[in-house]
Amino acid sequence: MLQLTQCRLPYQSDSKEALVRKVARQIHCREKEIRDLRIVKKSIDARKKPDIFYTYTVTFSVSGEKYILQKNKKNKNLSRIEHKKTEVEQMLEEQRGVPHSEQIVIVGSGPAGLFCAYYLTLCGYRPILIERGAPMEERVRDVDAFWESCEVNTQSNVCFGEGGAGTFSDGKLNTGVSDRLGRGKFVLESFVRFGAKESILYDAKPHIGTDVLRKVIVNLRNEMIERGCRLYFHTKMTKIRWDEAGITGVCAIQRDAGKRERTIDFSCDKLVLAIGHSARDTFECLRDLGIKMSPKPFAVGVRVQHRQEDIDRMQYGKVDKELPAASYKCTGKTSDQRGVYSFCMCPGGYVVNASTEPFGLVVNGMSDVARDSSNANSAIVVSVSPEDFGGDDCLLGVEYQRRIEQAAYRLCDGKIPVQRFEDFKKDRITKSCGNVEPCIKGSWAFENLRKALPKYVINGMIEGMEQFEKKQKGFADGDTLLLGVETRTSSPVRVEREKDSLESVSVRGLYPCGEGAGYAGGIMSAAMDGIKVAMVIADHSK
Repeated sequence: MLQLTQCRLPYQSDSKEALVRKVARQIHCREKEIRDLRIVKKSIDARKKPDIFYTYTVTFSVSGEKYILQKNKKNKNLSRIEHKKTEVEQMLEEQRGVPHSEQIVIVGSGPAGLFCAYYLTLCGYRPILIERGAPMEERVRDVDAFWESCEVNTQSNVCFGEGGAGTFSDGKLNTGVSDRLGRGKFVLESFVRFGAKESILYDAKPHIGTDVLRKVIVNLRNEMIERGCRLYFHTKMTKIRWDEAGITGVCAIQRDAGKRERTIDFSCDKLVLAIGHSARDTFECLRDLGIKMSPKPFAVGVRVQHRQEDIDRMQYGKVDKELPAASYKCTGKTSDQRGVYSFCMCPGGYVVNASTEPFGLVVNGMSDVARDSSNANSAIVVSVSPEDFGGDDCLLGVEYQRRIEQAAYRLCDGKIPVQRFEDFKKDRITKSCGNVEPCIKGSWAFENLRKALPKYVINGMIEGMEQFEKKQKGFADGDTLLLGVETRTSSPVRVEREKDSLESVSVRGLYPCGEGAGYAGGIMSAAMDGIKVAMVIADHSK
């Protein structure tokens, strides 16, 4: 196989046929000589706006390969490649079909828990997966009802339930985590197998969309069940048991449709904690059991909404429906040396009420695969550290988040507070929208968001927006909408684990995992960490 990089096409000419023609011209051969062309990577090049190009890396077979390489020996973008199996693929081949009697319990069915369980089922294990929230179909109904009523279901909501918090998000699948083992490749290929578009395998910024992700997770669940995984929904872990040798089991409370509760005891040899960044009561349980945890930095701020067409003009120099909804990434530094940056940018998306507790309000961003709402949104957040929390308790970051969320809730009695940026700077309540109308899932009202935020966060957001304006004219327009608050950018704690064994430093056989444990940040990195833990468990159990 040959590989060609830096193959550019005008976006108006983007097609498989045009790509074959372009490759043939670049390597000086006939189109019919090119076979099995596959896209490895596709990105958009808007450096010379409004002239927009797609840039491809492709692999293909060609007649007379040695002759073509010799003919193009000065072309640094053309090379010969050989397919090598990743370590994930090799390990699955070794393990596949080998039954294991060891009992694994996994707590949490977000990306980390799901992919840990899925990988183990492929290795011949029959893990137990317990989830405090509802299965997907029920969870979607619960969330829709919450957005209508503002009455939060504390166990089944935007953060809790099958699929985790990422299910009600933009569904971005990019990550900066090193992938020398092929874990990310395995995750993406699994998503495609269960219903996602094949383009996520090669897009530079892959995106699955909340609507597609829900279907993918149901399909994944069904295959896991067929392979022997047992799932328990509406089942909340309450206690962990262990002795000198390590983990022996967990206790959980399961609620049925009539809200009746029963206690279930699970014996296990290994326990994976994939609890998510919002499982505050579980963090308290772990602290009280003596599991070592430490506070970690995160960031807080608000969501901002622009018209998507304005973001398209900033990024592309024009608006054209043939181009994907444009995204952005902004970073800066405040005068007091805090980081300020955009987070979880959602082109063509919605701001959603993502609350999990009574009398607390938190928002997130979400979009469907089409990214076709009229607005773009992202969080603009300012970094905070344990020094801002004060004290020695490992859960002081949780209380810091909770205070801000409760203050935001009080502003509009549980509705999402909305404010124009100009009014935010002038410390006054917004009376009406300008050129940006809110795209929101949940009830909202105008209020002054400054009342809910620390002064250094307010100042940092204003400084950040004005810095971003210098690079993207219109970003800090007075009509830009602010919606708050965004406090759960990442877990406020880290459940400490050993570097090599990935076991808790406190208990053998206990594996903290994913975003809630402080080792991931997003769908892909959480799923990859789940696989990382599963690989260690499977390897140590040969």
